[in-house]
Amino acid sequence: MTRRALTALAAAGVLAAGCGGGDSGADPRRDGSEPAADATTVERTTRVEVVEQSGRGAGFDPQRIFDRDGPGVVTIVSIFGDGDAEAGEDPEGGVGSGFVISDEGEIATNAHVVSTGEGEDIERADQVYVKFADDNQVPARIIGLDPNADVALLRLESRSGLTLRPLPLGSSGDVRVGAPVAAIGSPFGEEQSLSVGVVSATDRAIDSLTGFQTLGAVQTDAAINQGNSGGPLLNAQGEVIGINAQIRTQSGGGEGVGYAIPVDQVRRSIDQIRDDGEVEYAYLGVSTTAVYPQLAERFDLGTENGAWVQEVVPGGPAADADLEQGRGQTRFQARPYRTGGDVITKVEDTRIETDNDLGQALAPYEPGETVTLEIVRDGRKRELRVELGARPAQVDNG
Repeated sequence: MTRRALTALAAAGVLAAGCGGGDSGADPRRDGSEPAADATTVERTTRVEVVEQSGRGAGFDPQRIFDRDGPGVVTIVSIFGDGDAEAGEDPEGGVGSGFVISDEGEIATNAHVVSTGEGEDIERADQVYVKFADDNQVPARIIGLDPNADVALLRLESRSGLTLRPLPLGSSGDVRVGAPVAAIGSPFGEEQSLSVGVVSATDRAIDSLTGFQTLGAVQTDAAINQGNSGGPLLNAQGEVIGINAQIRTQSGGGEGVGYAIPVDQVRRSIDQIRDDGEVEYAYLGVSTTAVYPQLAERFDLGTENGAWVQEVVPGGPAADADLEQGRGQTRFQARPYRTGGDVITKVEDTRIETDNDLGQALAPYEPGETVTLEIVRDGRKRELRVELGARPAQVDNG
């Protein structure tokens, strides 16, 4: 998100447009009648139309993707506080991106676009406005936040006179390295900007607003900058495969390493926010490191794959189940390790092999559910039953 003084936002024209009402520029209805001035028009693109226009056989057509999906991408203006009128100070404002996900006026974006702070100190914006490509701008209400996945759900307070074009959600399982992608958003407040690139990697781990990691992130070299946050990352079929959320940079600008929250996580967050207003995550309470063959041989772990338990959170679910952490400290290949801890090799029937497998294996479970862990302790396999807890608001670094 791009943040600056509210006067700067107004000067850029972000707050200049009126909201609601009037001619939305919608197409006539199929029966030949015109929509009422206060009606909400919902434009849908069928799966057949998507395949015909820019499907796998037709290749990647950024212009067609932009023409079809661009109207469903919005600019989000967040206002924090009231400022000090007597001192001539305007409230702080921020600009980010988002996109329409339903004909009920629901907008998906990043949690950090409509909030400030981290962990237990997260505070929601006092006012949120959604600006469409046709210059309509309307207030929106924050339905809920998922700071662990950096996802927020908004709902427009008025849909009168608006043309809504919900963007279809794809599947994380279909994302492949090298596939072409398009990002649409408002970098540096420049609305309706298109950038293109490829999927550079999948299954990345990025930090969330709570200090816990968001797993399965999509890495892309499509240009993503401040203000792109909350906008969609789209595949060749025009489906959302992620919400653009972070960049890795040394200069402060986009350097070809951007990250998007995976769409399967976005869908899970949105569904729970709709139902409960918040999202809960199962919590094991361990810090682990991935096992690889040379590490296993050096420390005689008894398995070449798994999550080696380095620390167990006191009083947490893992501690209650008597999962053992490492002791002391020894260096190997320039890294410190605590030796003697258990190695988690399975969660139920799911094998644990790579860095992120443990977190992803626990993701489908809810707090209070009990799972069976297969572990290797002192070279021997055994099973432990663990009742999962609820993830705290932030990582305990104490």
